Amino acid sequence: MTAIKHALQRDIFTPNDERLLSIVNVCKAGKKKKNCFLCATVTTERPVQVKVVKVKKSDKGDFYKRQIAWALRDLAVVDAKDAVKENPEFDLHFEKIYKWVASSTAEKNAFISCIWKLNQRYLRKKIDFVNVSSQLLEELPKVTEESVPSGENQSVTGGDEEAVDEYQELNAREEQDIEILMEGCECAISNAEAFAEKLSRELQVLDGANIQSIMASEKQVNILMQLLDEALKEVDQIELKLSSYEEMLQSVKEQMDQISESNHLIHLSNTNNVKLLSEIEFLVNHMDLAKGHIKALQEGDLASSRGIEACTNAADALLQCINVALRPGHDMLLAVKQQQQRFSDLREHFARRLASHLNNVFVQQGHDQSSTLAQHSIELTLPNHHPFHRDLLRYAKLMEWLKSTDYGKYEGLTKNYMDYLSRLYEREIKDFFEVAKIKMAGTTKESKKFGLHGSSGKLTGSTSSLNKLSVQSSGNRRSQSSSLLDMGNMSASDLDVADRTKFDKIFEQVLSELEPLCLAEQDFISKFFKLQQHQNMSASMTEAEDVDGSSLSRQHSSGSLVPVSSEKDMIRQMMIKIFRCIEPELNNLIALGDKIDSFNSLYMLVKMSHHVWTAQNVDPASFLSTTLGNVLVTVKRNFDKCISNQIRQMEEVKISKKSKVGILPFVAEFEEFAGLAESIFKNAERRGDLDKAYTKLIRGVFINVEKVAHESQKTPRDVVMMENFHHIFATLSRLKISCLEAEKKEAKQKYTDHLQSYVIYSLGQPLEKLNHFFEGVEARVAQGVREEEVSYQLAFNKQELRKVIKEYPGKEVKKGLDNLYKKVDKHLCEEENLLQVVWHSMQDEFIRQYKHFEGLIARCYPGSGVTMEFTIQDILDYCSSIAQSH
Repeated sequence: MTAIKHALQRDIFTPNDERLLSIVNVCKAGKKKKNCFLCATVTTERPVQVKVVKVKKSDKGDFYKRQIAWALRDLAVVDAKDAVKENPEFDLHFEKIYKWVASSTAEKNAFISCIWKLNQRYLRKKIDFVNVSSQLLEELPKVTEESVPSGENQSVTGGDEEAVDEYQELNAREEQDIEILMEGCECAISNAEAFAEKLSRELQVLDGANIQSIMASEKQVNILMQLLDEALKEVDQIELKLSSYEEMLQSVKEQMDQISESNHLIHLSNTNNVKLLSEIEFLVNHMDLAKGHIKALQEGDLASSRGIEACTNAADALLQCINVALRPGHDMLLAVKQQQQRFSDLREHFARRLASHLNNVFVQQGHDQSSTLAQHSIELTLPNHHPFHRDLLRYAKLMEWLKSTDYGKYEGLTKNYMDYLSRLYEREIKDFFEVAKIKMAGTTKESKKFGLHGSSGKLTGSTSSLNKLSVQSSGNRRSQSSSLLDMGNMSASDLDVADRTKFDKIFEQVLSELEPLCLAEQDFISKFFKLQQHQNMSASMTEAEDVDGSSLSRQHSSGSLVPVSSEKDMIRQMMIKIFRCIEPELNNLIALGDKIDSFNSLYMLVKMSHHVWTAQNVDPASFLSTTLGNVLVTVKRNFDKCISNQIRQMEEVKISKKSKVGILPFVAEFEEFAGLAESIFKNAERRGDLDKAYTKLIRGVFINVEKVAHESQKTPRDVVMMENFHHIFATLSRLKISCLEAEKKEAKQKYTDHLQSYVIYSLGQPLEKLNHFFEGVEARVAQGVREEEVSYQLAFNKQELRKVIKEYPGKEVKKGLDNLYKKVDKHLCEEENLLQVVWHSMQDEFIRQYKHFEGLIARCYPGSGVTMEFTIQDILDYCSSIAQSH
């Protein structure tokens, strides 16, 4: 290692004026073992620069080259990996982390110790030494003379550098003096003792001369003392003069202090005057109400637009004066108290005037609107309140002022508005609904049938009769319900499409009139009474904190409104009070529509769902959304009742024992219901309700078709099943109802199965003996008799076969088929038109049986020459001729 140090110092560092202090042989951790040297160096010139240099042996020769150098000040962390166990690995954190493995732990420790010493001496920098033994950092790096090449006169350790720094060379004059001294003594070089003795003697001579010189200067010392005494006297005189000057200046100082104090008092007085003026200006500017504003508050015209604007400006100015933030002590001033009392009186006086005027406006509005009721009663429209709202909105800012200054009067106005408007809207809405009911019921005769009548243009209705459906005594329940079915729940076939379309338009007109009326009133309430329609987060938190419900809004029987948790709740409470009659009237109208025609519930469900969806998109918690949602529940209940009634009617259907069944009534009614529902529910929001109803109805249809088919005596069961399931399949195929795809396939399968069953059952009769004969042949084969040996059986020999075949000549077969056609014609109904389909299936089945008989004859009676007395072509001609003749 010493030779390497010497070579590195000579070849690399000496040319760069650097000294090598420590060296360690390392390789990179985790990679191939390519060795290199890390060297700690310092520069020989000041300022000293400390570096860590990586030196690598050249690939082309035995010389070393400098690869990379890092300044020691860039070193952040030295990580020795383990402070206890010996570990040759260590990390140096420069701009990135370099991981090294030393050739020995001793070299690593010596190198780290050198780095620590260099940091302490030159950098004074906080380099972090991690996982390094404290003993290693405390001891100095032991650097021997081997650390320095022998040919170089350079010191390596820190102590040697300090010794060099303390040595100082002789200057030229000192060298000249020494030379002169040594030249004066010939023996200076040959005899040092004689030279030193001579120097000592000369030093004693010099000392004696110095003592004599001191003793000779005593006279001069006495003269100096006399001069000092005279100087002291002069100083005393100067001090006396300074004392007199100080006394004179003291009086001047007192005068100046008095002047300064006077100036301070003048400044303080000016400051107080400025502050007092500022306070007076503040009170005058903020608590002075103009005479014009006072006159407007006391006598302003609240009926004209100009007067309302003047009163609004005056009220805002008064509110600013009342709400001014007084400074400490202002409320103690008598003038301020008097002004505040004056403002309070003005506020109370104007609040009374405003409340009285608005109450009169509310009352007048009720009278003005009543005069137009007769005109709107004739048409199915509601009176427009926009002019009234427009006139009242001029007072919106004054209502906001009243809300913030006198909440009691504001609340009283709110209650009066609800009282007046609720009575007005109740008259308008009830008359509006009476017109709707009359238009729904049609003629006056039909109106009386449903408990409605008109008199002299003013319509009244006995709505209680609409609710009698739900009140039945237990003794007469069956008879009364049957009479109601005859009168109220008319069959869908009794009303044409025009009547239902008319009902749909009337119901849509009713909802279209109510919706803008409620929205306009809600918007007006929000703007006029300054209530926020959208509840903010703080209001929601307040409502959540009021667990005991003390702040929640409640409507008492007296109609008074208690404090609410949010302004949104207050809007809803006001709307409920004003439009309290809408929900009952809508329910009565729905009951009437359901009573006229139970299928009207389909129209009502679609229309009501659409309006509820529209209202919820605007505001899910609004009065309109909530009310229509409640009514939608009633409509959905009526729709469910309509479905249940149809299923009940299916179960109660009775068929005649003397006439053929044909298409069952409830199958035709399902077709009518499905067609009507598909046209109504096209692109509707409540499609899911209809799909559920379809599922219930089709299950009921399937079950009751099978029930009726089983009970049928005149018409065969297979015919009833075949015709009705064919009709159901045709209906579902035409309407393409996606939720009934499985039922459509099931209906087709049932139709096909029962068609095949009916054909097979019917064809057993025309060739009955032939069927029995070949059934016996197949039974013998099934028992194990070989087919070619069947002809040797006594009951099934060739003679017996010929005898049976002779009984069915072509003429008899045609006659039998003709009788079969007539019988099938009697079984099938005309409206389904399945006769030709069934006849064609029978023809195919007959031909299949013929081929089966021919096959048995060929296998069981080979070579006998026995054949049927008619051919397949004869069968085709017979069937075609019979079908054409009928």
